[in-house]
Amino acid sequence: MLSRRELLAGSLSVAAISTLIPGTGIAAGTSQPVGQPIAIQTKDDLTLSAMSYGAASAPPIIFVHGLSQSRLSWDRQIVAALAQYRLITFDLRGHGDSDKPVEPEAYADGALWADDLAAVIEQTGSQRVVLVGWSFGGLVIGHYLRRHGAGPVAGINLVDAVTSFDPQFRTEESGYWGARLASPNLEIRSEAIARFLSLCFAMPPHKADFDRMLAYNGMVPRAVHLGLEKIEVNGLDEGFARVPRILLTHGARDALVLPGMSRRMLAVNPRSNLSIYPEAGHSPFYEDAARFNRELAAFSTITASRKATP
Repeated sequence: MLSRRELLAGSLSVAAISTLIPGTGIAAGTSQPVGQPIAIQTKDDLTLSAMSYGAASAPPIIFVHGLSQSRLSWDRQIVAALAQYRLITFDLRGHGDSDKPVEPEAYADGALWADDLAAVIEQTGSQRVVLVGWSFGGLVIGHYLRRHGAGPVAGINLVDAVTSFDPQFRTEESGYWGARLASPNLEIRSEAIARFLSLCFAMPPHKADFDRMLAYNGMVPRAVHLGLEKIEVNGLDEGFARVPRILLTHGARDALVLPGMSRRMLAVNPRSNLSIYPEAGHSPFYEDAARFNRELAAFSTITASRKATP
């Protein structure tokens, strides 16, 4: 049975959207946002590849992708339905076109990932920002909140996000294939990359999309997975508890992260609501992009006018 806060999330896609979106003044024929590349410099002298879409003065949304993915994961969000916002995507360290240190230690400390996100927020001049964190991206956001606080953050959309390493919230396949991504055996590692990616979807994506996803998944060095074996998650809930507003998005058919991972956040932050996608797997932003974009637009409109938490 759905709780009241899960039902409230459903209202985001109906009542809230119909009320809020017309007030933005965006015409029905608005074109797809135009992107500009940005080079983000990290505290440890790496360069992160980023893109900014839309007007610099528009309310910002920063997207944080999952493990082994890239900023291209969010292509279905770079659309007219979200053109009233400044959309910022970037490749995490070790991913996509961002720098890829060869030492596992460059990925083993949550503070490094936190500082990277802080650099993206600061160097894009983002204030009252909405952060969208998918899968491992939720962990990156958690480390950011613990290290830097929620000052510029108006709200967070956690999407099938990892916020705990408690095994009750993850599937056996997630642990099995995730561990094999760090294998020194190329044959094992290659099989794991393909299988792990396929588990991100309840229904297979279009072949052209899957082929591209497979290419950037294969770009991630083994050092990333070796480093992440040492990362910890202690104390992250305290940061999530201070966020002014959280939207929890989760695919009911997720084969990697169970919906209980998102449901537990309802207790961590009383200002959170959960939106379940019955037919989606680990990637509802791809599998049901139209609904995801409507809900993100409504959530961002609600949060954009709220003051950031000191």
